Amino acid sequence: MSSDQRLVIFTAPSGSGKTTIVRHLLQAMPELSFSVSACTRSPRAGETDGVNYFFITADDFRERIARDEFAEYEMVYEGKYYGTLKSELQRIWNESRFPLIDIDVHGALRLKQVYGASALTLFIQAPSMEELERRLRFRGTETEATLRERLGKAEHELSFAPQFDRILVNDQLEQACLEAENLVSGFLGLTRGSGNL
Repeated sequence: MSSDQRLVIFTAPSGSGKTTIVRHLLQAMPELSFSVSACTRSPRAGETDGVNYFFITADDFRERIARDEFAEYEMVYEGKYYGTLKSELQRIWNESRFPLIDIDVHGALRLKQVYGASALTLFIQAPSMEELERRLRFRGTETEATLRERLGKAEHELSFAPQFDRILVNDQLEQACLEAENLVSGFLGLTRGSGNL
């Protein structure tokens, strides 16, 4: 693994603010490029193939597994696969940029196993479970049942937080974005504000 083949991995329980922080970094740091995952589910309204995900069939996904084309993958539900293509990471490295990967806890830990010190893993969490529940309720997208399910999943995911390189508590969003920027810049050896590799 050459020194320029590093990657930055973000994970978080739903409602922790990870997506907002990831978007901020992609805007603030041109050295980063979003790594598009592959999945076998159908596109949702407003989603574009190759932008949000690479939407492929389950058969195609299994064939790619057999050809060892994934850096990591998992079957999330029966017949529903998600994964990180090695070719997508290579595409970004070929552009002299660094992949920024937004992924679930288990996928993040698998990538860390594969890439070791070449990967920075950041776990974003809300300041408390109470705050996480408040944020999820505020979204207005959950039923009471799905809310309970998400909170249960969040508790499970939080148990893995100590296995990550850094835990970033998203209490004040602006501060969390700045902290994430500093951590990523430090890991990649970038001088903040220079825009140079």
